[in-house]
Amino acid sequence: MARQPRIDLPGIAQHIVQRGNDRQPCFARAGDYAGYLCELAEAATKHDCAIHAYVLMTNHVHLLATPHEPGAISRMMQAIGRRYVACFNARYRRTGTLWEGRFKAALVGSTRYALACYRYIELNPVRARMAASPDGYSWSSHGHNALGPEQGFITSHAAYRALGDSDQVRREAYRALFDKGLSVEDMDEIRRYTRQQRVYGSEKLRREVEALTQRAAVARPRGRPRADPSLEK
Repeated sequence: MARQPRIDLPGIAQHIVQRGNDRQPCFARAGDYAGYLCELAEAATKHDCAIHAYVLMTNHVHLLATPHEPGAISRMMQAIGRRYVACFNARYRRTGTLWEGRFKAALVGSTRYALACYRYIELNPVRARMAASPDGYSWSSHGHNALGPEQGFITSHAAYRALGDSDQVRREAYRALFDKGLSVEDMDEIRRYTRQQRVYGSEKLRREVEALTQRAAVARPRGRPRADPSLEK
């Protein structure tokens, strides 16, 4: 049976997850992480996607990004995949695929939903016990969003900009969000909606998306699906 296309609407952010094939590492040293970020910055600019948050884990990647054209996220991810995988394979004298299947992506609503995704993404290294706090991990957007200095390819989401009327105030308010962390319920919802590629947002947004796409926007109730390790952190 043919795969359904992802729900993809310009102007609405998406939480994107891509993981290494068979849970294998897709980053082996600092130069790999830096190389991926260069490819991300170039592809996001070329394909008109705004990157709001990211984390590069050993064997998977999380992004929060808004496309400005239909299909822009897919084109961006394909461009990164082609160039990064070719460099990775050449560097480590390997062949074949690096990523496991298609990336997962869920539409993300505004305000609390977007800010929850920001925190979910940047807290990944803490949940994985790779850092004691998000500012202790080098390969995420937390430094830009919470502390500075800025990374030129990151664009603030409207929900982030609404935190204050200056960079300093916004960063202070953003840091305060991490004092509370995320509830188990919020994390479970983000994982479920991303795994099923639905709409993590308000009922109003879900109804609007369903009317536009004629596709279900609400995630199925939690049952006993096969675990997706890339979404457990």
